[in-house]
Amino acid sequence: MTPPLAIPSKSSRAVAASISPSTQTLHDRLRKRDSIPAIRQPKVLHPVDNEDLKLLILENISQDAVRAFQAQGFHVDHYKKALSEDELIDKISQYHAIGIRSKTKVTERVIKAAHKLLVIGCFCIGTNQVDLVTAGKAGIPVFNSPFSNSRSVAELVVSEMIALSRQLVERSHEMRQGIWNKQSKGCWEVRGKTLGIIGYGHIGSQLSVLAEALGMRVIFYDVINIMPLGSARQVNNLPTLLAEADFVTLHVPELPETINMIGSQELAQMKMGSYLINNARGRVVDIPALIEALQSNHLAGAAIDVYPQEPGSNGAPFDDQVNAWSSTLRSLPNVILTPHIGGSTEEAQRMIGEEVSLALSRYLNYGSTLGAVNFPEVDLRAITAEQGNHVRVCHVHSNQPGVLKQVNEVLSPYNVEKQYSDSKGDVAYLLADIADVSPQDVNKLREMINHTSANILTRLLA
Repeated sequence: MTPPLAIPSKSSRAVAASISPSTQTLHDRLRKRDSIPAIRQPKVLHPVDNEDLKLLILENISQDAVRAFQAQGFHVDHYKKALSEDELIDKISQYHAIGIRSKTKVTERVIKAAHKLLVIGCFCIGTNQVDLVTAGKAGIPVFNSPFSNSRSVAELVVSEMIALSRQLVERSHEMRQGIWNKQSKGCWEVRGKTLGIIGYGHIGSQLSVLAEALGMRVIFYDVINIMPLGSARQVNNLPTLLAEADFVTLHVPELPETINMIGSQELAQMKMGSYLINNARGRVVDIPALIEALQSNHLAGAAIDVYPQEPGSNGAPFDDQVNAWSSTLRSLPNVILTPHIGGSTEEAQRMIGEEVSLALSRYLNYGSTLGAVNFPEVDLRAITAEQGNHVRVCHVHSNQPGVLKQVNEVLSPYNVEKQYSDSKGDVAYLLADIADVSPQDVNKLREMINHTSANILTRLLA
């Protein structure tokens, strides 16, 4: 495993983050390191223009995250619901950072209206609700929490497999109607059955372990070769998995190659009487084709937590105006429908709030982009409290030849104590710590870097 990387924090503790998966989470390592005092106190950095940073937090994100931002002196506006594109365009121009979940769409139009925006935090796994390319070209890194809700989603899949195989939703609905209907026909134990996992990442691999503990046989399909956990077995192609599995569950991102990856042809390849579970992304399953497979009794049931179009707030109708087939899907027996709650547990939301708020704070306070999904990952060790006349240059620029030469010419009158640069696609990012910079030189230094030919966005922290 890659050794931990030291990440500066506003407090005196040292934070460790691993860039490869392990059984120990980032939050475990944070708590473990809390008791280790730093030898040198890191200096709290602030933008040299001293403008108060304003954060817009939407979609009822964890209050712990909101309090963490407020404790650092940020001005936070917090809303429980998502905003439409037009609503967001009206508000976004006054904010330096935004935190969203899956319903708010940060489009190209929104980014163009966001004149002050420095960073975007997705308090969830996915980032397909953000125009990542446009954000990157505007010098705006995007952070997410790819692993914090893995256990919650895996446990939901386990509960859905048992509920489908025992027809629990149907029996519960009948009892609520006052109907006693005790039966065993078509009801099964999950022990001894085969679970087919499509996408063996953090969720899929955790689910694999849980399923084996229930006595299930686990097979999985992934586009890369992955070492299985336990007795799980990787199959060479998707048709093989579909033909063998009693339960098929999807855990893949939404990409051009995964949209409608389960359609009529794939559903026909599944075993007669098997079950389909989708807690991944709404467009990876062709829902009208799934409805046909359920109506023909080729599939015995399904559990769906995500949809191509989803209501924007709690209490909004989930009807045919949202998706044309909604009423038909709702009428089918042994189909579990849930409102995108895969990661909606207290534990998951608390960890997501911690992880993403920490990433946003590190960027705003120190310029660190470790964990950014659309941006070069660059970090420098902290400026210490004793280094009172140091300035950190955070320079986002186009990835083209000659940039470092221009910037270093600007910095040449000063002592550059440390410097690091990296690129990703068309965007490059430079961090440099400059010593012995007088207050009179700060604005001059920023203006000179701003006027270099490839400049996208330059911040100075001191």
